[in-house]
Amino acid sequence: MKFFIYTLIGLISLTSCTEKNKTFTTSEIALLPKPASMDLSEASFALKDGQQIFADTKAQQAAAKYLQDFVDESTGFKLKTSSDKNASIVFQQKEGLDKEAYELVVTPENITVYANHDAGYFYAVQTIKQLISNETSETTNTTKYLVPSVTINDNPRFKWRAYMLDESRYFHGEEFVKQMLDQMALLKMNTFHWHLIDDAGWRVEIKKYPLLTEVGAFRKDSEIGTWKSGKTSGEPHGGFYTQKQIKDIVAYAAERHINIVPEFEMPGHSSAAIAAYTWLGTAGVDIDVPVKFGRLYDNYDVTKPEVITFIKDVLMELFELFPSEVIHIGGDEVGYEVWEKSKSVQKYMKENNIKTPADLQVDFTNKISKFIEENGRRMMGWNEILGKNIHKDFGEKKNDKEAETELAKNVIVHFWKGDLELLTDAAKKGYSIVNSLHSSTYLDYSYKSIPLEKAYNFNPIPDGLDAQYHDNIYGLGCQMWSEWTPTNADVERQSFPRIAAYAEVGWTPLENKDYNSFKIALKKIQTHWDALGINYYKDYK
Repeated sequence: MKFFIYTLIGLISLTSCTEKNKTFTTSEIALLPKPASMDLSEASFALKDGQQIFADTKAQQAAAKYLQDFVDESTGFKLKTSSDKNASIVFQQKEGLDKEAYELVVTPENITVYANHDAGYFYAVQTIKQLISNETSETTNTTKYLVPSVTINDNPRFKWRAYMLDESRYFHGEEFVKQMLDQMALLKMNTFHWHLIDDAGWRVEIKKYPLLTEVGAFRKDSEIGTWKSGKTSGEPHGGFYTQKQIKDIVAYAAERHINIVPEFEMPGHSSAAIAAYTWLGTAGVDIDVPVKFGRLYDNYDVTKPEVITFIKDVLMELFELFPSEVIHIGGDEVGYEVWEKSKSVQKYMKENNIKTPADLQVDFTNKISKFIEENGRRMMGWNEILGKNIHKDFGEKKNDKEAETELAKNVIVHFWKGDLELLTDAAKKGYSIVNSLHSSTYLDYSYKSIPLEKAYNFNPIPDGLDAQYHDNIYGLGCQMWSEWTPTNADVERQSFPRIAAYAEVGWTPLENKDYNSFKIALKKIQTHWDALGINYYKDYK
């Protein structure tokens, strides 16, 4: 932890022989993400041992404790809690501020943090951490720890600012996940989308169905290189999180004001589950957890009552593990051939007047959405759940008919592929949307495909969308699919520094964004990543 603290303070390191505390320039205190508004004044506040800090409410005290620990480990100074509202550092409630908003006022005499919710206080502390600098006197060889005199009014542009980690393809482990959560917190990202279940592995313990991890969490080999390379690693791979580990990680995230949204893929991308329990599938064929990545043949047989019971059972355990209001059900890239060839599925569709496999998927999705809603949660899924065929570039799906059945309106549509007109149409129909357009937000794509500047310039609100529908766009996600990134270092290279660009997309008002000032702030935070050993991509422009 000390390594993290010291390097973060080192983001601004100055040498001075003046007695008056330094007056900073805007470039010297470049923050990431850039705040909504910031006004600089002369001189700065000097942190000193024994200064008093006032925090009255539980939310204020939690944020103050973060600041105390940070200052202690980075400077050796002890900030003392006090009941004196005239303390050097004061946390104060201000009615009317949004949940994640804060105001920060720093003068040479004191620091005042205003917020109305615990997240606002927390984000103010993240800003203070980036503001602290060290100033060393050339004459006395003593060090001052300074906070620039500044007034910041800050509030995020979007309420959904997500990073997704795919651990189905490769299991990365608790320590790595917590490191990612730490970096997300510093960047004021608030949603960790955890892709734990897919064809390549089932990564979460489900007590009612132990074979899901005993069998489904392990595969004999792994395809390497790229799609259909014909090459494999020659090594088995596996791993999963126990429910105890999940609860610990969820609590760790919550302390950092990050909500974890789990993804339980259905009805496709279900091979790991079918490898564990053959009866879940439509084909009725025993399979192993696949070695190859991509779109695979079998799906859950959603016409079987026992399969629906299984899905609901798993969801009930996920509800216990994840307090998130939103549960992601995937729903992408469902191959319909196995349903079309199944006599029992075709019989079910005819008896229930379901015209196409796309209608069957939407009908199933709506039923699961209702179950999730009955349990006080809300469904989210990739935009195939609308029943539109966005995969005409896939040979096996180019002739799929689109659904006539309408998707339930309470669902959050996670847009990733298709014409932007589809997103616009969904917004106009009242659907809530998270925009993760693959060509702008997929972190597995090369830096040639999505260079840093392209990531930074992504706008979740598409051009031409009428302002009355803007509130339907909740925000964005950036997705780290891990088929070709087996190691933690691989994931870091693809995620960093683009994660910082997406953090600013999610937080900073459009009119305040500037790529050149972003790169200045980025250079400073890279010092912190260097000390943590994060393998970020360096050859960006």
